[in-house]
Amino acid sequence: MLSARISENTSIRYVVAFLATVVALLACRALHPFLGDSVPYIMLFPAVAFAAWYCGVGPSILIVAVAVVGAKYWFITPMHSLRIPNTIQSLGILAFLLASCVVVAMGEARRRENEKLRRAQGKLEERVKERTAELDTANHGLRELSARLLQLQDEERRRIARELHDSVGQMLAALNMNLFAVGADLERLTKTARSVTDSAALVQEMSQEIRTISYLLHPPLLDEAGLPSALRWYIDGFAERSKVKVDLELPADFGRLSRELETAIFRTVQECLTNIHRHSESPIAKVRIARSDGHVRVEVEDRGKGMSPEKQSEMASNGTPGVGIRGMRERLRQLGGSLAINSDGNGKGTVIVARLPIANTSVLAATEGRAS
Repeated sequence: MLSARISENTSIRYVVAFLATVVALLACRALHPFLGDSVPYIMLFPAVAFAAWYCGVGPSILIVAVAVVGAKYWFITPMHSLRIPNTIQSLGILAFLLASCVVVAMGEARRRENEKLRRAQGKLEERVKERTAELDTANHGLRELSARLLQLQDEERRRIARELHDSVGQMLAALNMNLFAVGADLERLTKTARSVTDSAALVQEMSQEIRTISYLLHPPLLDEAGLPSALRWYIDGFAERSKVKVDLELPADFGRLSRELETAIFRTVQECLTNIHRHSESPIAKVRIARSDGHVRVEVEDRGKGMSPEKQSEMASNGTPGVGIRGMRERLRQLGGSLAINSDGNGKGTVIVARLPIANTSVLAATEGRAS
C-alpha cells in the first residue's frame, strides 16, 4: 500500500508532502492568468488532502502553511507581499485553513485506523506461520511413522516367510516321509494304502502351498540373487496361477540395487499385477523396468477396462496406508520416488509408472549388506 510505504520513513513523508505542494503551486501558476485569484485555493486543496491521507499530521501542517504563504505571495494581490489588504481575502484564507484542518483531522483518523489494521494483520500472519510450522512438524512425524510401519511390515514378512520355510516346511517333509513308509507297509491293505496315499498327496500339496505363501511374503531370491531373478520367478508363477500373459522387459545388465529399492520395486510390480488380475479383466500385461540418469523407471501396463478419474481419486484417498495404490505411493515417496496412473476408464487399459532415485551405494556394498 502507498500509505504504508510512505509512512515507513519520516523524511520521505515530509519530502513527498513538500513535492505535492510544489506541484500544486506550479499548477496554480499555469492557471492563474485564466482563472484569477480563486485558483490557488482550488489547486492547493488536493495537495493538502493528499498529505493528510498519506503523510501524517506534521507534513500536512507544513503543506497548509506553505500553501497559504505561497498563495498569498505569488497569486493574491498585492503580489510578492504577505500583507492581507481586505476582509474578503482574510475570509478566504480562514475558510481554506478551516477546511484544511478538517481534512487533516479526517486523514489522521484514517491513518491511525489503518495502522491498527496493519498491526492486527501482522499478528494474524505470525499466528498463521506458527500454525503452519506446527502442521509441518505433525506431517513430518506422520511421514516418519508411515515409513517405520512399512519397514516393520517388510521385516515381519521376511521373518514369517523364514519361519514357515525353516520350521513348518521341514516338519511337513518329515511327516510326508513317514506317511510314505506307512503306505509301503500297508500295500496289502488296498483301501488303507489308498487313504494313506491320498493323505501324502494332500501333505505334498499343503507343503507346496506353504512354500508358495512363504515365497510370496518375501521371496528369498530377492535377497540372494537380486531383483531380476525374483521378478522372473514371481511373474512366471503369477502367469501360471492367474492365466494372465505377462511380458517382462528387463535389461540383462540391470545389476543390483539397495535392499530397500529392490523391495519397493518388487512390491510395486506385485501390487500392480494383483490389481490387474482382480479388477482390470485384461488377458495380458507388460512390465518394463529400466535404469538411467540415476533413476529406475518401473512401468506396468494392461489392456483392461481401465479406471475412471473418480475411481483413481477414491483409491488414492480412502486406502489404508500400506495397502493398494496409496500404500505403493507412500512406499515410493519414502524413498524419494513417485507414482503416476494413466487411465481414462474407457476400456483402453491402464499404465502405472513409478520412478525411484538410485542411492549412491555400490553393488558390492549392497551385496555385503545383505550377506551381513
